[in-house]
Amino acid sequence: MKANAIRHVAVPLLAALIWGTAFVFQSLCARSLPPFTVNALRSFLAVGVLLPVSGLRTGALRRRGEALPIDWRGLLRGSLVCGSFLFLGTALQQMGIATTTAGKAGFITAFYVVLVPVFGVFLKKRVGARVWVCVALVAVGLWLLCIQAGESLTMEPGDGLLIGCAVAYACQVLSVDRFAQKLDSIRLSIGQFLVVGLLSGVLSLLLERPTASGLHEALWPLLYIGVMSSGVAYTLQVVAQRGGNPTLVGLLLGMESVFSVLAGALILGDRLSGREYAGCAVMLAAVVLAQLPVEKMRRQNPCNGGE
Repeated sequence: MKANAIRHVAVPLLAALIWGTAFVFQSLCARSLPPFTVNALRSFLAVGVLLPVSGLRTGALRRRGEALPIDWRGLLRGSLVCGSFLFLGTALQQMGIATTTAGKAGFITAFYVVLVPVFGVFLKKRVGARVWVCVALVAVGLWLLCIQAGESLTMEPGDGLLIGCAVAYACQVLSVDRFAQKLDSIRLSIGQFLVVGLLSGVLSLLLERPTASGLHEALWPLLYIGVMSSGVAYTLQVVAQRGGNPTLVGLLLGMESVFSVLAGALILGDRLSGREYAGCAVMLAAVVLAQLPVEKMRRQNPCNGGE
Protein backbone atom coordinates (compact mmCIF):
# COMPACT_ATOMS: atom_id res chain seq x y z
CA MET A 1 0.00 0.00 0.00
CA LYS A 2 1.35 3.42 -0.97
CA ALA A 3 2.20 6.00 1.68
CA ASN A 4 -0.69 8.28 0.67
CA ALA A 5 -3.15 5.37 0.82
CA ILE A 6 -1.93 4.46 4.31
CA ARG A 7 -2.28 8.09 5.39
CA HIS A 8 -5.85 8.36 4.08
CA VAL A 9 -6.76 5.31 6.18
CA ALA A 10 -4.68 5.99 9.28
CA VAL A 11 -5.58 9.67 9.71
CA PRO A 12 -9.41 9.34 9.88
CA LEU A 13 -9.16 6.11 11.87
CA LEU A 14 -6.97 7.86 14.45
CA ALA A 15 -9.47 10.74 14.58
CA ALA A 16 -12.30 8.25 15.16
CA LEU A 17 -10.35 6.56 17.96
CA ILE A 18 -9.72 9.90 19.69
CA TRP A 19 -13.35 11.01 19.30
CA GLY A 20 -14.69 7.66 20.51
CA THR A 21 -12.63 7.69 23.69
CA ALA A 22 -13.39 11.39 24.17
CA PHE A 23 -17.03 10.54 24.92
CA VAL A 24 -15.81 9.02 28.18
CA PHE A 25 -13.94 12.18 29.17
CA GLN A 26 -16.85 14.37 28.11
CA SER A 27 -19.04 12.33 30.46
CA LEU A 28 -16.57 12.92 33.27
CA CYS A 29 -16.50 16.67 32.55
CA ALA A 30 -20.31 16.80 32.53
CA ARG A 31 -20.35 15.61 36.14
CA SER A 32 -18.63 18.73 37.44
CA LEU A 33 -18.85 21.49 34.81
CA PRO A 34 -21.77 22.97 32.82
CA PRO A 35 -21.75 22.38 29.03
CA PHE A 36 -20.91 25.82 27.64
CA THR A 37 -18.03 26.14 30.10
CA VAL A 38 -16.65 22.78 28.99
CA ASN A 39 -16.87 23.70 25.31
CA ALA A 40 -15.36 27.16 25.80
CA LEU A 41 -12.37 25.78 27.71
CA ARG A 42 -11.77 22.85 25.33
CA SER A 43 -11.96 25.14 22.30
CA PHE A 44 -9.49 27.68 23.68
CA LEU A 45 -7.20 24.81 24.68
CA ALA A 46 -7.34 23.59 21.08
CA VAL A 47 -6.47 27.06 19.79
CA GLY A 48 -3.58 27.25 22.27
CA VAL A 49 -2.21 23.95 20.96
CA LEU A 50 -2.68 24.71 17.27
CA LEU A 51 -1.37 28.29 17.16
CA PRO A 52 2.28 27.40 17.91
CA VAL A 53 2.05 24.41 15.56
CA SER A 54 0.85 26.70 12.78
CA GLY A 55 3.56 29.24 13.59
CA LEU A 56 6.34 26.65 13.56
CA ARG A 57 5.16 25.23 10.26
CA THR A 58 4.88 28.68 8.68
CA GLY A 59 8.40 29.52 9.84
CA ALA A 60 9.78 26.28 8.42
CA LEU A 61 8.12 26.91 5.06
CA ARG A 62 9.49 30.45 4.90
CA ARG A 63 13.01 29.22 5.60
CA ARG A 64 12.65 26.89 2.63
CA GLY A 65 11.40 29.74 0.49
CA GLU A 66 7.90 28.30 0.16
CA ALA A 67 5.15 30.88 0.50
CA LEU A 68 2.04 30.04 2.51
CA PRO A 69 -0.43 32.78 1.50
CA ILE A 70 -3.47 33.47 3.66
CA ASP A 71 -6.87 33.98 2.08
CA TRP A 72 -8.23 36.07 4.95
CA ARG A 73 -11.68 36.48 3.44
CA GLY A 74 -12.04 32.78 2.73
CA LEU A 75 -10.60 31.85 6.12
CA LEU A 76 -13.02 34.16 7.91
CA ARG A 77 -15.98 32.78 6.01
CA GLY A 78 -14.91 29.17 6.49
CA SER A 79 -14.26 29.70 10.19
CA LEU A 80 -17.66 31.29 10.76
CA VAL A 81 -19.60 28.63 8.84
CA CYS A 82 -17.72 25.57 10.12
CA GLY A 83 -17.39 27.04 13.61
CA SER A 84 -21.09 27.84 13.92
CA PHE A 85 -22.13 24.31 13.05
CA LEU A 86 -19.40 22.89 15.30
CA PHE A 87 -20.58 25.11 18.16
CA LEU A 88 -24.14 23.86 17.79
CA GLY A 89 -23.03 20.23 17.56
CA THR A 90 -20.69 20.30 20.54
CA ALA A 91 -23.22 22.22 22.67
CA LEU A 92 -26.02 19.73 22.01
CA GLN A 93 -23.63 16.82 22.46
CA GLN A 94 -22.26 18.01 25.80
CA MET A 95 -25.76 18.68 27.13
CA GLY A 96 -27.02 15.32 25.89
CA ILE A 97 -24.10 13.25 27.11
CA ALA A 98 -24.82 14.29 30.70
CA THR A 99 -28.02 12.20 30.63
CA THR A 100 -26.86 8.99 28.94
CA THR A 101 -23.91 6.61 28.58
CA ALA A 102 -20.80 7.41 26.54
CA GLY A 103 -21.42 4.49 24.19
CA LYS A 104 -25.04 5.40 23.50
CA ALA A 105 -24.07 9.02 22.87
CA GLY A 106 -21.42 7.84 20.42
CA PHE A 107 -23.85 5.76 18.40
CA ILE A 108 -26.53 8.43 18.18
CA THR A 109 -23.90 10.97 17.14
CA ALA A 110 -22.79 8.58 14.37
CA PHE A 111 -26.13 9.29 12.69
CA TYR A 112 -24.34 12.22 11.01
CA VAL A 113 -22.48 9.80 8.71
CA VAL A 114 -25.79 8.85 7.06
CA LEU A 115 -27.13 12.41 7.12
CA VAL A 116 -24.18 13.79 5.13
CA PRO A 117 -25.22 12.21 1.80
CA VAL A 118 -28.90 12.87 2.53
CA PHE A 119 -28.22 16.58 3.06
CA GLY A 120 -26.31 16.48 -0.21
CA VAL A 121 -29.73 16.54 -1.90
CA PHE A 122 -30.02 20.21 -0.96
CA LEU A 123 -26.66 20.81 -2.63
CA LYS A 124 -28.05 19.26 -5.83
CA LYS A 125 -26.23 15.96 -5.37
CA ARG A 126 -28.09 12.83 -6.42
CA VAL A 127 -28.95 10.38 -3.65
CA GLY A 128 -29.64 6.78 -4.58
CA ALA A 129 -32.02 4.25 -3.10
CA ARG A 130 -29.26 2.74 -0.97
CA VAL A 131 -29.03 5.87 1.18
CA TRP A 132 -32.77 5.89 1.84
CA VAL A 133 -32.46 2.26 2.97
CA CYS A 134 -29.74 3.44 5.37
CA VAL A 135 -31.99 6.19 6.68
CA ALA A 136 -34.70 3.63 7.36
CA LEU A 137 -32.18 1.42 9.19
CA VAL A 138 -31.03 4.36 11.28
CA ALA A 139 -34.64 5.13 12.20
CA VAL A 140 -35.05 1.54 13.41
CA GLY A 141 -31.74 1.72 15.28
CA LEU A 142 -32.65 4.98 16.98
CA TRP A 143 -36.03 3.54 17.98
CA LEU A 144 -34.34 0.56 19.65
CA LEU A 145 -31.65 2.72 21.21
CA CYS A 146 -33.68 5.70 22.38
CA ILE A 147 -37.31 4.72 22.85
CA GLN A 148 -37.87 2.93 26.12
CA ALA A 149 -39.46 -0.52 25.92
CA GLY A 150 -43.17 -0.42 26.76
CA GLU A 151 -43.41 3.34 26.19
CA SER A 152 -44.37 4.04 22.59
CA LEU A 153 -43.00 7.54 22.15
CA THR A 154 -40.83 8.17 25.21
CA MET A 155 -37.22 9.27 24.81
CA GLU A 156 -34.66 10.21 27.38
CA PRO A 157 -34.09 13.99 27.37
CA GLY A 158 -30.53 13.67 26.14
CA ASP A 159 -31.44 11.48 23.17
CA GLY A 160 -33.20 14.29 21.31
CA LEU A 161 -30.27 16.61 21.97
CA LEU A 162 -27.86 14.05 20.55
CA ILE A 163 -29.98 13.61 17.42
CA GLY A 164 -29.82 17.38 16.96
CA CYS A 165 -26.07 17.13 17.49
CA ALA A 166 -25.82 14.60 14.65
CA VAL A 167 -27.68 17.01 12.34
CA ALA A 168 -25.28 19.83 13.23
CA TYR A 169 -22.23 17.60 12.72
CA ALA A 170 -23.49 16.55 9.29
CA CYS A 171 -23.67 20.21 8.31
CA GLN A 172 -20.19 20.78 9.75
CA VAL A 173 -18.73 17.88 7.74
CA LEU A 174 -20.26 19.24 4.52
CA SER A 175 -18.92 22.70 5.36
CA VAL A 176 -15.42 21.40 6.02
CA ASP A 177 -15.57 19.41 2.77
CA ARG A 178 -16.26 22.67 0.94
CA PHE A 179 -13.72 24.95 2.61
CA ALA A 180 -10.86 22.49 3.27
CA GLN A 181 -10.08 22.18 -0.43
CA LYS A 182 -8.87 25.80 -0.62
CA LEU A 183 -7.80 26.67 2.93
CA ASP A 184 -4.92 25.57 5.13
CA SER A 185 -6.07 22.76 7.42
CA ILE A 186 -4.57 24.04 10.66
CA ARG A 187 -5.68 27.62 10.09
CA LEU A 188 -9.23 26.48 9.37
CA SER A 189 -9.21 24.43 12.58
CA ILE A 190 -7.94 27.40 14.59
CA GLY A 191 -10.60 29.62 13.08
CA GLN A 192 -13.51 27.29 13.76
CA PHE A 193 -12.40 26.73 17.35
CA LEU A 194 -12.10 30.45 17.96
CA VAL A 195 -15.73 30.75 16.89
CA VAL A 196 -16.80 27.86 19.14
CA GLY A 197 -14.80 29.23 22.07
CA LEU A 198 -16.17 32.75 21.77
CA LEU A 199 -19.81 31.67 21.40
CA SER A 200 -19.54 29.13 24.21
CA GLY A 201 -17.68 31.60 26.44
CA VAL A 202 -20.35 34.27 26.08
CA LEU A 203 -23.14 31.82 26.90
CA SER A 204 -21.15 30.42 29.81
CA LEU A 205 -20.79 33.91 31.32
CA LEU A 206 -24.48 34.66 30.80
CA LEU A 207 -26.08 31.35 31.79
CA GLU A 208 -23.70 29.27 33.91
CA ARG A 209 -21.90 29.39 37.23
CA PRO A 210 -18.90 27.04 37.08
CA THR A 211 -17.01 26.44 40.32
CA ALA A 212 -13.29 26.21 41.05
CA SER A 213 -13.80 22.76 42.60
CA GLY A 214 -15.63 21.60 39.48
CA LEU A 215 -12.81 22.85 37.28
CA HIS A 216 -10.24 21.08 39.43
CA GLU A 217 -12.20 17.83 39.28
CA ALA A 218 -12.56 18.01 35.49
CA LEU A 219 -9.01 19.20 34.76
CA TRP A 220 -7.51 16.03 33.26
CA PRO A 221 -10.59 14.99 31.23
CA LEU A 222 -10.81 18.59 29.99
CA LEU A 223 -7.18 18.54 28.90
CA TYR A 224 -7.82 15.36 26.92
CA ILE A 225 -10.87 16.63 25.04
CA GLY A 226 -9.28 20.05 24.52
CA VAL A 227 -5.91 18.89 23.25
CA MET A 228 -6.72 15.51 21.70
CA SER A 229 -10.40 15.59 20.67
CA SER A 230 -10.54 19.22 19.59
CA GLY A 231 -6.97 20.23 18.81
CA VAL A 232 -5.76 16.98 17.23
CA ALA A 233 -8.80 15.01 16.00
CA TYR A 234 -10.70 17.86 14.35
CA THR A 235 -7.53 18.91 12.57
CA LEU A 236 -7.08 15.31 11.42
CA GLN A 237 -10.65 15.47 10.08
CA VAL A 238 -9.80 18.49 7.95
CA VAL A 239 -6.58 16.83 6.75
CA ALA A 240 -8.42 13.59 5.94
CA GLN A 241 -11.12 15.36 3.94
CA ARG A 242 -8.54 17.20 1.86
CA GLY A 243 -7.49 14.96 -0.99
CA GLY A 244 -8.82 11.76 0.57
CA ASN A 245 -11.64 9.50 -0.62
CA PRO A 246 -14.70 10.95 1.16
CA THR A 247 -16.42 7.55 1.11
CA LEU A 248 -13.58 5.83 2.97
CA VAL A 249 -13.05 8.83 5.24
CA GLY A 250 -16.73 8.86 6.21
CA LEU A 251 -16.71 5.16 7.04
CA LEU A 252 -13.61 5.43 9.21
CA LEU A 253 -14.80 8.55 11.03
CA GLY A 254 -18.08 6.77 11.73
CA MET A 255 -16.13 4.11 13.63
CA GLU A 256 -16.00 6.53 16.56
CA SER A 257 -19.30 4.98 17.64
CA VAL A 258 -17.67 1.59 18.10
CA PHE A 259 -14.75 3.08 20.01
CA SER A 260 -17.15 5.03 22.25
CA VAL A 261 -18.95 1.84 23.36
CA LEU A 262 -15.67 0.03 23.98
CA ALA A 263 -14.23 2.97 25.93
CA GLY A 264 -17.42 3.42 27.95
CA ALA A 265 -17.43 -0.24 28.92
CA LEU A 266 -13.69 -0.44 29.70
CA ILE A 267 -13.25 2.86 31.53
CA LEU A 268 -16.64 3.78 32.98
CA GLY A 269 -18.18 0.32 33.27
CA ASP A 270 -21.17 1.38 31.13
CA ARG A 271 -23.61 -1.35 30.19
CA LEU A 272 -26.36 -1.22 27.59
CA SER A 273 -29.48 -3.39 27.53
CA GLY A 274 -29.99 -6.05 24.86
CA ARG A 275 -32.45 -3.75 23.09
CA GLU A 276 -29.88 -0.94 23.07
CA TYR A 277 -27.12 -3.21 21.77
CA ALA A 278 -29.48 -4.25 18.96
CA GLY A 279 -30.02 -0.58 18.15
CA CYS A 280 -26.27 -0.04 18.06
CA ALA A 281 -25.84 -2.98 15.68
CA VAL A 282 -28.54 -1.69 13.30
CA MET A 283 -27.08 1.83 13.31
CA LEU A 284 -23.56 0.54 12.69
CA ALA A 285 -24.86 -1.50 9.76
CA ALA A 286 -26.48 1.63 8.33
CA VAL A 287 -23.29 3.65 8.75
CA VAL A 288 -21.21 0.98 6.99
CA LEU A 289 -23.76 0.46 4.21
CA ALA A 290 -24.02 4.20 3.57
CA GLN A 291 -20.27 4.45 2.97
CA LEU A 292 -19.52 1.25 1.05
CA PRO A 293 -18.13 2.03 -2.41
CA VAL A 294 -20.19 0.97 -5.40
CA GLU A 295 -19.47 0.81 -9.10
CA LYS A 296 -19.45 4.24 -10.76
CA MET A 297 -18.56 5.86 -7.42
CA ARG A 298 -15.34 7.17 -8.94
CA ARG A 299 -17.31 9.14 -11.50
CA GLN A 300 -19.56 10.71 -8.89
CA ASN A 301 -19.02 12.91 -5.86
CA PRO A 302 -18.85 10.24 -3.12
CA CYS A 303 -20.66 12.57 -0.70
CA ASN A 304 -23.87 11.94 -2.60
CA GLY A 305 -24.08 8.31 -1.51
CA GLY A 306 -25.62 7.49 -4.88
CA GLU A 307 -25.58 4.23 -6.75
